[in-house]
Amino acid sequence: MTAAVESTARPVPIAPLPKPVSFEQFIDWYPENSEYRYELRRGVIFKVPKPRGKHSEIAGYIAKQLNYAIDAATLPYLIPRECVVKVSDSTGYEPDVVVLDRAAIATEPLWDKASTVENGSSVKLAIEVVSSNWQDDYELKLAAYESMQIPQYWIVDYAGLGGVRHIGKPKQPTLSVCTLVEGEYEVVRLRGQEPVMSMAFPDLTLRAEQFLSQP
Repeated sequence: MTAAVESTARPVPIAPLPKPVSFEQFIDWYPENSEYRYELRRGVIFKVPKPRGKHSEIAGYIAKQLNYAIDAATLPYLIPRECVVKVSDSTGYEPDVVVLDRAAIATEPLWDKASTVENGSSVKLAIEVVSSNWQDDYELKLAAYESMQIPQYWIVDYAGLGGVRHIGKPKQPTLSVCTLVEGEYEVVRLRGQEPVMSMAFPDLTLRAEQFLSQP
């Protein structure tokens, strides 16, 4: 059975600058302390509602558990509160949760200025929690993170919203673990008590259900 999900507006394009907008223009324009997040998609700025309700709970729970794992194993990672991933000169996304390599971000040219990373090697794991705009997470962002060669990408579909081609039928809550193998993502769907395997967190002992239901 598909879980209930809050009504989440789809990203809305806005035009604060002449189009197309470059990534540098986007970063310089990005407002501080906004109630929205913003993403740049092929030179167009989109207003993205910040996570609310269950979406926010699950993203927060995942970040908490991964921070525990980082501390327990003294891993050289960090999970920033905000981070924009620059995919190209005209596209940048802001994952719900992102795990970064502390040493790698020291060489990121936009990190200190704008909490932005542009090298896939700086990202150990990117995570998106699925809302009504599920196509973005399963298609646009998967292709973008794969092109950057980010080692692993999780799609946390706690309400079973994704298309049948992505989560099967009948639809149900699914954690899709996309792992880079020979330059392409191989996708494994996890549910219930199946263990979550992660290249970045080899000692992780959590089950898919924990990330999909937020105990």
